[in-house]
Amino acid sequence: MPLLFQSLSHGEVPFGFFNIETDMILLNDYFFFANDMSERIIELAGEESRKIFETEWDAYILEIRQIGNLMGAISGVELSGFIGEVYGHFPFPHEPDKFKQNPNGYMNREFVENIIKHYTTQTRIKILADKSAQTVRIGEYMFSRRVFHELLNYVCVGGYPRWKNGIRPGYVQEMKEAVEHSTHLLFDFTFPEP
Repeated sequence: MPLLFQSLSHGEVPFGFFNIETDMILLNDYFFFANDMSERIIELAGEESRKIFETEWDAYILEIRQIGNLMGAISGVELSGFIGEVYGHFPFPHEPDKFKQNPNGYMNREFVENIIKHYTTQTRIKILADKSAQTVRIGEYMFSRRVFHELLNYVCVGGYPRWKNGIRPGYVQEMKEAVEHSTHLLFDFTFPEP
């Protein structure tokens, strides 16, 4: 489930996994895969000297009307828009103990991408990390260093409801280790224990 995080540019914005069977993340109207995010974070964690680090990652940007109704999709009563279509294929589990983020959700990437391509085309969004200002911009959305850490932690623990059986995907584990060993000013923090 996406949670609300405080941005410096747009106030509170939702960020997170929206379906337990995919590792696609939403950031308000942006949709991208946790694997792509993890790869870019690993790159950033390896940076030391540059004051500004800039890269791009693949994303899909949807109009609000195309996104659908997450709560309606979870309850199975409104399967409109992109999120509704995903829930049509991967419905919310009826048993509460099965509500866990699937660490193998990345295996459904091609299937989920085929759905989202009915709504929009893939684009590249700029990622800008400013060491001096201690901010990270993901496309149009700017976050403080502290909130950026919260976003990383969300992915690391599997969001809400957490990774199934406490097992995170390998690419998330690699991101966690790269961040923890980084000397980059933006990564001066430790992930909380699960």
